[in-house]
Amino acid sequence: MSPVFGPLQLRNGPKTGDCARTSLNAVSFGYRLVAHFDTDLQHGACTMTEPTLAIEGLRTHFATRRGVVRAVEDVSFGVAPGRIMGLVGESGSGKSVTGYSIMGLVEPPGRVVGGRILMHGRNLRTLGPEAMRRIRGNRIAMIFQDPMMTLNPVLRIDTQMIEAILAHEEVDERRAPDRVRQRVREALVQVGIPSPDERLRCYPHQFSGGMRQRVAIAIALLNRPEVIIADEPTTALDVTIQGQILFQMQKLCRESGTALIWITHDLAVVSGLADEVCVMYAGKIVERGGTDDVLDAPLHPYTRGLIESVPSRSARGGRLPQIPGMTPSLLALPPGCAFRGRCARADAACAAEPALESAGHGRQVRCFHPHREPLTTP
Repeated sequence: MSPVFGPLQLRNGPKTGDCARTSLNAVSFGYRLVAHFDTDLQHGACTMTEPTLAIEGLRTHFATRRGVVRAVEDVSFGVAPGRIMGLVGESGSGKSVTGYSIMGLVEPPGRVVGGRILMHGRNLRTLGPEAMRRIRGNRIAMIFQDPMMTLNPVLRIDTQMIEAILAHEEVDERRAPDRVRQRVREALVQVGIPSPDERLRCYPHQFSGGMRQRVAIAIALLNRPEVIIADEPTTALDVTIQGQILFQMQKLCRESGTALIWITHDLAVVSGLADEVCVMYAGKIVERGGTDDVLDAPLHPYTRGLIESVPSRSARGGRLPQIPGMTPSLLALPPGCAFRGRCARADAACAAEPALESAGHGRQVRCFHPHREPLTTP
C-alpha cells in the first residue's frame, strides 16, 4: 500500500459519481498535492465491527455573560477499529470542541452537559481526573493544531518524548535506556524528521513550525493508542510532508487497528483519507455517511455548498459558487433549522427543528428537503 502523488491527481470516471472527487483533487487551482491510497479497506470496504469509541448525544455548553453558547449539541457517531472518521465543517461548527470533550479537556466556563462517551462500552464521563489521566495520552491521544499546546519550551525533545512513555508504562529507563531511546527515535523517523539522533537533543524553539507539528504527531503515536483524535494536524506542513503523514496515519490504522478521528476543514484531505465523514454545522452533525457517498452525492444543502465552492480546473472562467450569508451566532441560533437562512431549499417546514434521520445505505441527514441527485460536472 503506497501513496500516489501528483500535482493534479484526477480520477477518470463518469459524469456523475467521481465529479466531486475530481474537483476536490483540483483544490487550490490544481497545484495542491493530494495523496490517494491504494487499499481495498478504504471507503467502506471493511466489515463492520463494534466501535472502539461511541459518542451518544454529546452536548457541550459554554456559559458566558451574554448567554449560553451551545458549541456541541446532540452529536452522535462511532469509530470502529482500523477505521478513519472525518469530521468536517466551517470554523466555529464545533469540530474541535467535540474532540476536547472526548478527551476531557473542556475547561470552565465550558462544560459537557449531556451525552455519553463510550470506549469499549465504558462511559468516560463517569471517570475521575486520575483515571482519565491514565487513559489520556495512552489509550486515547490527541494531536493539536498548535504544537506548542503539546511541547514544553524549556525541555529537550528527547526528555518530553521519554516522559510520554514513562507516564503510562512501567519501564526502568536506567536498565533499558537504549530500548526507550530507540522507540522515540523510530517515532521521529516515522513522521519524516531527518537526523533523528541530533533532533532529539534540540529544544522546540530550534524547530520550524512544521517540524514541531511532526514532533507532536510522533508523541501521540508513541504509546500506540486505540483512538487518535487529530485536530487539523497537517495545516502547518508543506504538501509533500502532509502526504507522507496522511499515508503513515492510514497505515497505522490499518495495521494496528487504531481508530482515528480526523478533524479538518479540508475536503481534499478527507476525500483521500477517511472511510466515513460527519459534516458539522452550528454545533450539530447535519450529514453522515461513507466518504465516497457523501462527496459524490451529498444530501444536505450545506454539504453540497461546501463541495461546489471548491475551485476546479474543469470549470475555468466561471464564477465560483459560494454559500450565501454567515454562520449564525451560537448565542442566538434561529429557531428550527440553523441553516435555513442560507438555504435555497428552505420553506415553512424548516421553522421546525429537523432530526438526524436515516437516508438509507448507512447514511444520515438532518434536513426536511435533502438532495436526491448526485453532483454532476459542469
